[in-house]
Amino acid sequence: MNKLMTAADVVGQLRDGMTIGFGGWGPRRKPMAIVREILRSDVKDLTVVAYGGPEVGMLCAAGKVKKLIFGFATMDAIPLEPYFRKARQAGELNVMELDEGLFQWGLKAAAMRLPFLPARAGLATDVLTHNPELRTIASPYADGEVLLAMPALNLDVAFVHVNRADRLGNTLITGNDVYFDQHFARAAERCYVSAEEVEDKLELDAETARFNTFERSLVSGVVHAPLGAHPTACGPAYGWDMQHLKAYSDSAAQDDGWQQYAETHVNCSDAEYLERNGGAERISQLPMPIF
Repeated sequence: MNKLMTAADVVGQLRDGMTIGFGGWGPRRKPMAIVREILRSDVKDLTVVAYGGPEVGMLCAAGKVKKLIFGFATMDAIPLEPYFRKARQAGELNVMELDEGLFQWGLKAAAMRLPFLPARAGLATDVLTHNPELRTIASPYADGEVLLAMPALNLDVAFVHVNRADRLGNTLITGNDVYFDQHFARAAERCYVSAEEVEDKLELDAETARFNTFERSLVSGVVHAPLGAHPTACGPAYGWDMQHLKAYSDSAAQDDGWQQYAETHVNCSDAEYLERNGGAERISQLPMPIF
């Protein structure tokens, strides 16, 4: 029952051509320590499924992505993820562009082991124009309504970053928003979590149990990754690092920008990464953004 693994152990389970999903939302609570491990690996030709943030752009910049299924790719204060933009404009990606609701519906269909879920969202829009593989279906009941049949977004692997976990695979997400991480976990054949804190065994009570949004039976491995969401936010512990994200964004305008960024922030140990970003104390004190 001990599910503790290293990030390298987890990434070692990946194979070329897999469909992998990333929890979190834009620049918030992304499993970036695992993303950096993927960037250091040889795995390629991935289908990436995400409410995208910098993990999408970085994987595109490194040439890891064959297809992207997404609701958006943003860093919020920087509206369009810069390396995603470059890959998209260069025609390097096969894409399935969805609105946020249909994206969630596809994850829920996979989570419930259904081939599709019916929806009104997307009808009479360019979602159908740009996704000709999507189909409609007529209600079998007296109303006969024609609905969009959103296919299941089945994942080989899902990666989720959480606030606390234990070696058994129990997890707690204690920020203000769990986003849709429980759907990612349930839509995947295997789910791996990285966690700010890892304990031997979580003791849940009526107050804390609500932060446990998916079952431990879904978790194949737990990675201890303090500050592992950086440069994205991990509320309530620390906010996003906009200084880092701006420098990362600016690098996309340089001819060798990705190579320089990767040399500094990817091709290094976790300890070196923290040191190069001002140290653990600085990161842990980054303020949460206010909207």
